[in-house]
Amino acid sequence: MRTKHIMYKPTGVCSQAIDVTADENDVIQQVFFIGGCNGNLQGISKLVTGQRIDDVISRLQGIRCGHKSTSCPDQLTEALKELKNASLEE
Repeated sequence: MRTKHIMYKPTGVCSQAIDVTADENDVIQQVFFIGGCNGNLQGISKLVTGQRIDDVISRLQGIRCGHKSTSCPDQLTEALKELKNASLEE
């Protein structure tokens, strides 16, 4: 199975990076957050693994964290948008 992978640098949140991989059918294979609220982000990673990119974007886009205009889940949707356009790896 071919995959695509990116390391995304989020803005406006505590996490410093989001490492995400999907297969050729746009099904998320793994998500790792570097930094941020470890327990919550591990939970989000487990919940989105196995889900289609578009489904996750529609559920998580626009979520805010307190007074911030974004959140780690919202930044994940930005990473997933970028991942959709990434090239498949061999």
